[in-house]
Amino acid sequence: MPELPEVETVRSSLDPVLRGRTFARVEIHDERLTRPFAPEAVARQLEGARVESVERRGKYLLFRFDGGRTLLVHLRMTGSFHSRANDPYARATVTLDDGTNLVYRDVRRFGTWLVVEPHEVAPYLEARLGLEPLERGFGPAALTARLAGRRAPVKAALLDQRTVAGMGNIYADEALWRARIHPLRPARELAADEVRRLHRGVRRALEVGLARQGATLRDYAQPDGRRGSMQLEFRVYGREGEPCPRCGTPIEKTRTAGRGTWYCPTCQRL
Repeated sequence: MPELPEVETVRSSLDPVLRGRTFARVEIHDERLTRPFAPEAVARQLEGARVESVERRGKYLLFRFDGGRTLLVHLRMTGSFHSRANDPYARATVTLDDGTNLVYRDVRRFGTWLVVEPHEVAPYLEARLGLEPLERGFGPAALTARLAGRRAPVKAALLDQRTVAGMGNIYADEALWRARIHPLRPARELAADEVRRLHRGVRRALEVGLARQGATLRDYAQPDGRRGSMQLEFRVYGREGEPCPRCGTPIEKTRTAGRGTWYCPTCQRL
């Protein structure tokens, strides 16, 4: 699933292309994309709207229009944008006023589009998302407050978008390795120094992901065809049996919150 670095890379690719452009024609080919709203009704809401900006909040893309409405796009597992024609996995096509086609592709069909009015944007996102981990407001104290009293494993707590917006399986594993914390440790048991290490680990893992333009795995790619290189920087994710880059111990795999989880049994003792 695209996580914060991948979604931010998509946003930075789309914004200069779409800013100031008008959605001249919108075709939604898959009714699942806009459930429970009819695709035709959503298309009518978007046609004629001029894009003011493309923003990101957590894993959501926000297409803000001059009339005040916002299109919230969640890419889920395999959602992506490109301009190529004749894609069998195209779920929607937007024709811009300059003739450019923007195709929304989604192999597994889990992605969602939702049009919201100006007064609905903040309440919708705040009910689902915690703080942005790379903004100044996200410090060790804020992370401590989010983890306090949580019986769940710390890995599961990090995957909860209300804890840290935009974190997912890849960057949670990488952050915990950097912090030397076992993914199954109950979140509420972390000491103050461990939370500080985890805070640094979260930020550093995401910063590296952004610098490498995210990871390119399976059916995911950037709008302009670029492929991120974060997968070349993984310390533990997907590296079962390979040596830990810090101590040389073979990386092990377990499951946390139903997700594959990679860690070093020496560096991250339970």
